[in-house]
Amino acid sequence: MTALIKSYKTNQLFFILIKLSIVIASFAFIYFKIAGLEEITYTDFFNIISSKNILSIQNTLVLLVLTCLNWLLETLKWQSLVHPIKKIDFKAALAQSLGSLTASLFTPNRIGEYGAKALYFQPNLRKSILLINFLSNLLQLSITICLGGVGLSYLWLNYNQLALDYNNLLVYTLFSVVILITLLVILNYSKYTIAGLSIPKLKQRISSYPKILLTKGLLYSFSRYLIFSFQFYFLLQLFQVNINYFDAMSVIMSMYLIVSVLPSIFIFDVVIKGSVSVYLFSFLDVNELSVLCITTLMWLLNFVFPSLIGSYFVLNFKPVKSAAL
Repeated sequence: MTALIKSYKTNQLFFILIKLSIVIASFAFIYFKIAGLEEITYTDFFNIISSKNILSIQNTLVLLVLTCLNWLLETLKWQSLVHPIKKIDFKAALAQSLGSLTASLFTPNRIGEYGAKALYFQPNLRKSILLINFLSNLLQLSITICLGGVGLSYLWLNYNQLALDYNNLLVYTLFSVVILITLLVILNYSKYTIAGLSIPKLKQRISSYPKILLTKGLLYSFSRYLIFSFQFYFLLQLFQVNINYFDAMSVIMSMYLIVSVLPSIFIFDVVIKGSVSVYLFSFLDVNELSVLCITTLMWLLNFVFPSLIGSYFVLNFKPVKSAAL
């Protein structure tokens, strides 16, 4: 009995150390990420924000409300999509969404999100959870690609005087999309599996998923897209960038499309978004420093801030074996 108690205490201590390691690694990632930004210095960043009164109480409140709406919709989407597998309440869905964000922040392509969410469920449900998480991300990507195509088309029709640069951009984007489609075709006829399912079986599982939930998931994804793209536009207004709404949104939608098809790892996400944003907004003669500040603020608001909250859920996480949550 004494040996069992010692073993239990050892396991508990080991698990606490793992949770602390995840939180510390996330905080370290955030610190070194901010400290390592070469495109913009601390002085430039804080000077331009303070000079334009960006973070006044009113503006900060609006930005935080938009961030909360973004993650509220993501939480509701996750709660809805996971319902056929296991019914969870909003608090559990929020813990899983923000906790998995924190745990995956420092992993390539945020791949750790899949494993982190699966750990909240019983072992016999985890393959299905992996599949649902893939489906959730696929719905968001579908919205990004569709609206990004609209944005690119608008830029093409209204800024064809920039034909040389934009043709290169368009060719690169189309090339990336062709590569993506080619990979999907190859995977379709290969033995590669996702969540233990071959591509044909994966397609079959997705097609058999309740259509009403797919529709709800798509609407949540679309609503999220509207929220964080408007948040970007709102920051443009705070930085006194004088461009009309349709021009700004076309560039924002194009940026999210290009970033989504560019092969990258998440640790460089803010750098890549900053570079693509600067390039696209240069078509509209927008100040480079303002664009970099906005991209950094978007990263802080939509990834750093939620991950800090998510660290609470990571520290309070309890492993699920065979019992219910």
